[in-house]
Amino acid sequence: MGPERRKRRADWLRVPVGPEAPRWATRGRCKRILLVVHNVTSATRLLDVLPLFHDDLRVQLLATCTGSSPFRSGVAELLANVGVPVVPWEQALSLPVDLAISASFGGQLHTLKGELTILSHGVGYNKKLATPNAERRTPNAERRTPVFGLSPDWLLHRGIAVADTLVLSHPEQLERLRASCPEVLPTALLAGDPCYDRLLAARQYRTRFRRALGVHRAQRLVVLNSTWNPESLFGDGGEGDVLPALLGPAAYELPVDEYRVAAVLHPNIWHGHGPGQVRAWLDRAVRAGLLLVDPMEGWRQALVAADAVVGDFGSVSYYAAALGTPVLLAADAPGRLDPTSPVAAFTREAPRWSPGVPLVDQLDRLITVHRPLPGPARLVSSQPGRSAELLRRHFYKRLGLPEPPGPALLEPLPLPPYEAAVGTAPLRVATRVCGPGEVAVERYADPPSEPRGRDPLHTAVPEDTRDPGRLDVADVILRHGTADDPRFGSPGSWTAEVLARHPGCSVAAYVTGRGCCTARTRAGREFLLAGHPEGPDPAVYASALHALLASGGAPGRHLTVRTGRSAHRVSVSSRPAARER
Repeated sequence: MGPERRKRRADWLRVPVGPEAPRWATRGRCKRILLVVHNVTSATRLLDVLPLFHDDLRVQLLATCTGSSPFRSGVAELLANVGVPVVPWEQALSLPVDLAISASFGGQLHTLKGELTILSHGVGYNKKLATPNAERRTPNAERRTPVFGLSPDWLLHRGIAVADTLVLSHPEQLERLRASCPEVLPTALLAGDPCYDRLLAARQYRTRFRRALGVHRAQRLVVLNSTWNPESLFGDGGEGDVLPALLGPAAYELPVDEYRVAAVLHPNIWHGHGPGQVRAWLDRAVRAGLLLVDPMEGWRQALVAADAVVGDFGSVSYYAAALGTPVLLAADAPGRLDPTSPVAAFTREAPRWSPGVPLVDQLDRLITVHRPLPGPARLVSSQPGRSAELLRRHFYKRLGLPEPPGPALLEPLPLPPYEAAVGTAPLRVATRVCGPGEVAVERYADPPSEPRGRDPLHTAVPEDTRDPGRLDVADVILRHGTADDPRFGSPGSWTAEVLARHPGCSVAAYVTGRGCCTARTRAGREFLLAGHPEGPDPAVYASALHALLASGGAPGRHLTVRTGRSAHRVSVSSRPAARER
């Protein structure tokens, strides 16, 4: 044995597996289950089924990483969080296990020493993808790119099925498998889609998810979704670079009190380019209010909460369509898809984004005239709600164990942490006084040009904006915080300080909580503005107050603030502003 191999073997696990494991393991008689991870994306599907083994003292969970995926970043951290022993790949290939579960292909899966079940890590199998080293094996491979997961190139090794069981979610996949690789048909198992089942079970909590994502009652949540690869919505290798043409209208041209925009990006984007780079690319949009959704846990909750999705040919857009959510297709790559697949059919039928038409008009029409396409909900799974039952039955049959007592259950989608819809970009604000005590307001985050046909306009700037020079031209200066934050003193002292520091400012407004803000005017009055806790950002009330006062009006005990089609009743109390030391 050479020194390099001895060094690698020094990293092999000694407990709970390995030659010395019987000496050191506390529970050494367990059946071994090996989770085979390729990248973060495939790991998410393995995590979906992990709860099927919870509370079973008869099994030992292990994990390994094949190292075959180019997207290796993030895997080590993910496995560390899962907390099961991680077996080096070379050791895993020599380790007898009772069941191995993978959610992708690639690597030397055929050499694993145990029953192998392969799940899909997306909506079935739809994309074409060349196998590793395909060009070296077949010089003209580009003429026939195989369908990932349904072609002999991926399913067979020297004519023998790689997997003992290939899990499919719908009979249409079985029919495509029959046509492309009939040798594997005896291994196929129809067992539904655990990801889709978790989405279905979570729909009852849609309102909670919307609150968690900072979406108020009168807002629409628009999810921008991108798969990975150059032709995707986020990619720059298609016929045109879609992202800058779409991101601008989404972040800067939609009224912020009418639309909340979130981005769901494929884990291969995050871990291929680096989370820091992704955040750097989208920094201005995030400061304008774009919500970057966690690619591991948060994307499904955002999908359930969405009013519309602007996406591409990836699985997330198809899941959205299956849930009945309107989808606007912004990027397509027919050459990347099996033309007979459900996703390919969906991309041919879905409405398309038009770069030359205002996005707000397209979204309004998309939502207003939406009629769900029949295909996605019917073809994503033939066993909706039953994947846990079917998969656990299969896994334990392969393990040679009776199933644990009680129903097979997947983990409910967790409630995401609260994400306040607070940006730091300057706002251009269009207002119209509709009558006594009634003001219509449209706020736009850092628009590159003035909103057309909107007059009069004023500027509202958060105090923590990146460009402090914008504070010198602000009509309204904003701060979000708690009333007892010692860094700013009381709302009264903060508003007095801001007006003293910025003589061009007319109103300083401190948002102290959901629905409430304290506003001080240059004329020396302090107003407490209070709306519904699930209403819009109370900073919009300060802009309405500024517009009303600038027009020569004065608020009574109530103020009506209109944002889009919604009217918000705001209670108003005022007093002469106290002198602050």
